[in-house]
Amino acid sequence: MKQRPRRKQRPKERPAPKPRRPLLYKVVELSTVDESSLERTLNEWTGAGWTFENVQFAMRESSKRPSMAFVFFTREGEPAEEQLPDAADRARAERRLKHLAAVPDPAEADSWSAGEPEG
Repeated sequence: MKQRPRRKQRPKERPAPKPRRPLLYKVVELSTVDESSLERTLNEWTGAGWTFENVQFAMRESSKRPSMAFVFFTREGEPAEEQLPDAADRARAERRLKHLAAVPDPAEADSWSAGEPEG
């Protein structure tokens, strides 16, 4: 009995993968590190659609308990426009930081005595 040659089967077509959106990061700093603050933070941010990634503890040499915690979350999505500072915001922040660090810019010395400079 002769065997018929097998027909080659077409490979199943897979749907095209969905394009991935950029990964956004959220870092929450906790200065009080206890069970309830960690629990509250995790429940609040995961409830808002963020995915928990990890937690890092900052320790003091004189204590076995952490003094701070940084909780990291991620989610896919486009950053909102208000999250992206423009050049004027960055320049204003830089001037303010220089003022706070007591590194005066001679061109702006008089403007700080009158209050926050106009942007």
